[in-house]
Amino acid sequence: MANLVAEPLLLVILGPTGSGKTALSIALGQRFHGEIVSCDSVAVYRGLEIGSAKPSPEQRRLIPHHLLDVVAPDAYYTAGDYGRTAREAITDIAGRGRLPIVTGGTGLYLRALLQGLSPSPKRSEALRERLMAKPPLTLHRILRRLDAASATRIHANDVAKVIRAIEVSLTAAQPMSRVWEEGREPLTGYRILRLGLDPPRSELYQRINRRAGEMFAEGLVDETRTLLARYGKTPALASLGYRQAAQYLDHELTLEQAIAAASQGHRNYAKRQLTWFRREPDVCWLKGFGDEPAVENQAQLAVAEARKHYAM
Repeated sequence: MANLVAEPLLLVILGPTGSGKTALSIALGQRFHGEIVSCDSVAVYRGLEIGSAKPSPEQRRLIPHHLLDVVAPDAYYTAGDYGRTAREAITDIAGRGRLPIVTGGTGLYLRALLQGLSPSPKRSEALRERLMAKPPLTLHRILRRLDAASATRIHANDVAKVIRAIEVSLTAAQPMSRVWEEGREPLTGYRILRLGLDPPRSELYQRINRRAGEMFAEGLVDETRTLLARYGKTPALASLGYRQAAQYLDHELTLEQAIAAASQGHRNYAKRQLTWFRREPDVCWLKGFGDEPAVENQAQLAVAEARKHYAM
């Protein structure tokens, strides 16, 4: 008993898009009486269903999910907002004797949750209006001049994050990457187990390509049309998949070109996710997809071992 620790276990499942994080989190949640806390910067928006690859209604009925459908697509929602809300959800889940399972691929959200972010300058509507009028590549060049470190981590097509990084850098009069390093409040009181999915790259890209085609086949264009009619061109609708669907609706791309562009965008995103997550400490990397029985077995063993050191 002397080796047991008082902190409850917090399970984090990370990895690139298409690696099977949802399937693994549901399997582990059912096995260990867990509840899932989504860590996805697109899934927080209501109405963005197909392009965000949210868990299906059937999957959500299998196990409770948190931090899905939090705000409308035209709402302002930051990584700091996510970090605070996710911590509240984790406290509630653990307090009820359940296993909190953080699942997702948004590295900045995960950093906000586990490491904390320093208080950052308030939003400037006037500045944002001027920036939104500029093309993505121009915005990214501006960010490179202001904060090269952030520019290497934020893709030019991620307009919302690029604009926020420029906004923080200009308002704080120092690079956003430096602002984030100051005044952090890391999450404490939990024993954290990080499981990372690292499937073969060629197979991952095949899945990504197939999923991009399925999204369009399942109605991504119609979903995008409905969202644009109601909310306009918000930063949320500049995310991968929705951006290409909007370009198709604007006759900038053919359907085939839109699918190809979405596939390429998601493949590039997967590369960036893996680069980001390689910097996470103490990750137990699993070589395969989360829906493979062998990977699920390895994950169950890792969670069972971690729970041995927790006094239930």
